[in-house]
Amino acid sequence: MAIETLTLQDLQKRLQNMPSLQATVHGQITAIRIAQARNNKDYLDLTLSDTTGNMSLKIWRDHPLFDFLLQDSKGAFFKLTATWSLNNFGINHDQLTATRLSTAEMNDLLQGPLERQKRIENDFNTIADLATSIVNPYLRRLCEEFLTEYEEPFRRAAAARDYHHARRGGLVEHVAQMMRAADALCKVYPSINRDLVLAGVLFHDVGKLWENDYEKNGFGMPYTLVGELLGHISIGVEFVNRLWRSLEDDPEFQAAGQPSREHTRFHLLHLIASHHGQREFGAPVTPRTPEAWLLHYVDNLDARIEILQSAYAENPLLAPYIYEVRRPLEGHPVQPLPPWQES
Repeated sequence: MAIETLTLQDLQKRLQNMPSLQATVHGQITAIRIAQARNNKDYLDLTLSDTTGNMSLKIWRDHPLFDFLLQDSKGAFFKLTATWSLNNFGINHDQLTATRLSTAEMNDLLQGPLERQKRIENDFNTIADLATSIVNPYLRRLCEEFLTEYEEPFRRAAAARDYHHARRGGLVEHVAQMMRAADALCKVYPSINRDLVLAGVLFHDVGKLWENDYEKNGFGMPYTLVGELLGHISIGVEFVNRLWRSLEDDPEFQAAGQPSREHTRFHLLHLIASHHGQREFGAPVTPRTPEAWLLHYVDNLDARIEILQSAYAENPLLAPYIYEVRRPLEGHPVQPLPPWQES
């Protein structure tokens, strides 16, 4: 019987409902270090990554693969086969084997499963379509320029280093879902400036192209000097200002009408600067307009739902319906009530 090959996310989902599973996973070792248990026994603490997320593994010193994986394996791509199981301490493995991926296998892994490729493509097209629907000529042109000139790093970036959408392509997923939600809410609150909100959603995390950028040919997310010194909000304000100024001679930026070009720019920059909502969460200014508040809450909503979905997929059950705590949420995630069905 052939051994099934699973993504890291699918493996962790399957282990929620079965005691053990024999399977193969493909991934890149993006972090590895020697750690020590309470009994003073050494082990390798490594992180395996693919397009669906990350998985932590421990390899004890007496394991046959300890020395093999310790030697120059960070950044390398591997095929790992084992009988996998899950407990309160994480993923366990039995009869683990590891071989390096071929170039063709590595390229396939970087592309991700076909289903995920289609989902990312659909999300990007949603973003582009909603950007095209913006009526304000300054905001529409700015969005189109960004999506044309920065498509590659935008598709690659994560929405966060941890917690939510922390994977290659995660920023596109986050922005697309936020745009869908914001577009729907603008129909409920017709006084909201839809053009400004949609542009604000697209650019609110644009600084993460420099703070949370993945390697072009890998799943590593190196720390950057600009990301550490400025953070994505400051980077985003500076970037949008620079992109805006670069378009001032563009024909669409010469459009006559109200609100003025500068008035529009100030409001867009405010959305980027205030989207964290509170100063203690890193916002240099708190939201002062309905559009800024809507953007803040849609951002927070999408992040929280994503964290809960990840908890249901990856965290162990502590009791029926109750999952292990998932940071930064408070309390234990509880399985949602399913829709009503007639008996």
